Amino acid sequence: MQVRLALLSNAGGSGKTTLATHLAYLLAKEGFRVALMDLDPQGSVSLFCGLPRPKSDQTIAAVFQDNFQGNWPLVPLWQEYLKNVEACQGEMGLVKTINELVLHERGAYLLGDRLVDYPLSHDLIIFDCPATLGPLPLIALSACTHLIIPLQVEPKSTDGSSKLLEWLYHTCRRLRLKPEPQIIGFIPNQYDQRLAIHRNILAQLVPQLEKLKIHCFAPVRFSSEFKNASGLGVPLHLYRPNHPACADFSPIVSKLTELLKRET
Repeated sequence: MQVRLALLSNAGGSGKTTLATHLAYLLAKEGFRVALMDLDPQGSVSLFCGLPRPKSDQTIAAVFQDNFQGNWPLVPLWQEYLKNVEACQGEMGLVKTINELVLHERGAYLLGDRLVDYPLSHDLIIFDCPATLGPLPLIALSACTHLIIPLQVEPKSTDGSSKLLEWLYHTCRRLRLKPEPQIIGFIPNQYDQRLAIHRNILAQLVPQLEKLKIHCFAPVRFSSEFKNASGLGVPLHLYRPNHPACADFSPIVSKLTELLKRET
């Protein structure tokens, strides 16, 4: 079975796109076919992957049009290094799409419908969602099989995580999703061990998630090199392969590799 992974957060700056692009690269390196879908009107995936801004009919917005016939607008990523990872770009045209989805009779289920009617052959599809709890994360939730929740290690972000979980549980029941998407875990991002507030938040977060039977991965550390790498349109592993932060993704990749081998 294909694994469809949504990266959800209701706070900006949580590192969703950084995580999405790095997971796409690393799991493609493991030999899996990966599609990265940008559901963010800001088109962050294009920026982080060094892609030119697409034409409006060559974005994921085209997938939601009534005349869509299965021609997924996918573009290859990092062709010099990989042949098995592609992206479906987002852009500001998704703002109009949001209004159309609200009125569409199958709006909340439309992305899942498209994947049923016009299936992709990829082993893994990653949905990079905007930092809202609106229509676009809603369609990702109804289409996905699994969830990962990136979390910036800051008080505002951690306070919002409880609201996100409430939204998830309520929305899954309202949409009658069966089976409900499985939460693989929370990923604390931009963690600086030198900061007491980061250490304290992490120390409180882990037992709170354990009570909910939700896994918390080891944090991904803060480094300005992530911005430098994204400025060149590549993951950190290509920009500075020996950087210590590269190893921070290993537990997540191992978990997803295990899941993919079991499901595919």
